[in-house]
Amino acid sequence: MPTVTLKIGRTKSAARRHPWIFSGAIERVDGEPTSGATVAVRGPSGDLLGWGAWSPRSQIAVRLWTFDPEVEIGPAFFRARLRSALAARQRLHAAPDLNAYRLVNAESDGLPGVVVDRYAGFLVCQFLSAGAEAWKAAIVEALAEAAPAFIGAPAGIFERSDVDVRAKEGLAPRVGELMGDTPPARVSVREYDCRFEVDVRGGHKTGFYLDQRDNRRLLASDTAEAEVLNCFAYTGAFGVWALRGGAQRVTNVDTSASALALADVNLALNGFDPAQAENVTGDVFAVLRRYRDSRRTFDVVVLDPPKFAESRAQIEGATRGYKDINLLALKLLRPGGRLFTFSCSGLISPDLFQKIVAGAAEDAGRSAQIVRRLWQGPDHPVALSFPEGEYLKGLVVRVGDQA
Repeated sequence: MPTVTLKIGRTKSAARRHPWIFSGAIERVDGEPTSGATVAVRGPSGDLLGWGAWSPRSQIAVRLWTFDPEVEIGPAFFRARLRSALAARQRLHAAPDLNAYRLVNAESDGLPGVVVDRYAGFLVCQFLSAGAEAWKAAIVEALAEAAPAFIGAPAGIFERSDVDVRAKEGLAPRVGELMGDTPPARVSVREYDCRFEVDVRGGHKTGFYLDQRDNRRLLASDTAEAEVLNCFAYTGAFGVWALRGGAQRVTNVDTSASALALADVNLALNGFDPAQAENVTGDVFAVLRRYRDSRRTFDVVVLDPPKFAESRAQIEGATRGYKDINLLALKLLRPGGRLFTFSCSGLISPDLFQKIVAGAAEDAGRSAQIVRRLWQGPDHPVALSFPEGEYLKGLVVRVGDQA
């Protein structure tokens, strides 16, 4: 068995059960492990710290599968981990009005680099690390075996490993069926009181922003009789929920005309009058500046932008971007209005995000209060030993009547 031995003073992370071993923490590698191969991780004195997957192209050189020296990494291991992840979502499986949510959340479910999302009868997977790629066939087989006991036999298992992070692992992007039927161009899903058509073959992430599910439903409790601006709208899910909550009108803004076309489909699917929504194709920053200059205002503004910071070198620029977009949004709110603002950049901490929004309010000359903090849904759990799993953070901010 190839062995990775850590440097003196670099074992604390593994001792705390953090699953990542960075290349700079490694003293030596004994043997010649191939990409994704299982390696023993040992401390400087030779004590076994766990078993992990070797990734020679990544700064994260090892992702630990387990910290138990007695566990063998093989098909039985993956069957057990997948059953555990699916069992942890029993309340979601049992919900009669919900059939779209995350089944496996990578490191936080003890399966580094493995993501599995459910969309009705189809399971959509991402294999984001060398270890996940090496064990893909075993994982897919174990998933097909475990799923029937929890959600019924899937019609098909589809891969959406077309994300940039795979390049850091030395892996090419992959998209296609893994087992069973290929999903149709659109998969219809239920999200409590709403329905959505999802493009799982080519949409963002695995097709939909499942992590915002509970936040969308919360928005509906704050939109009665409101005029709502939904920025970075994608396929309009926040807008549909705003109308479900009684909004008079929604304006969806996104750069993608095709995404907004699907927003129209979702509007009709939920029985709303097309006249209740306006779709605006364009750069959100430019559109908001145009609304500011024309003195257009709203009761509720939703900001759900894409990740602004992919690396630490981008944090400063991301901070400026978040402040700019929040400043513009705050200027568009009527007195007493609500801002639902989010960041999905894991490198932007909740404290920093709050400071950014506070600075935006100050520069906008608006008094404002935080009335609620928002997070990713419970199907996207965060292991206490892996704080990096907490990436989505949001604030509901009420703008005061006075400056």
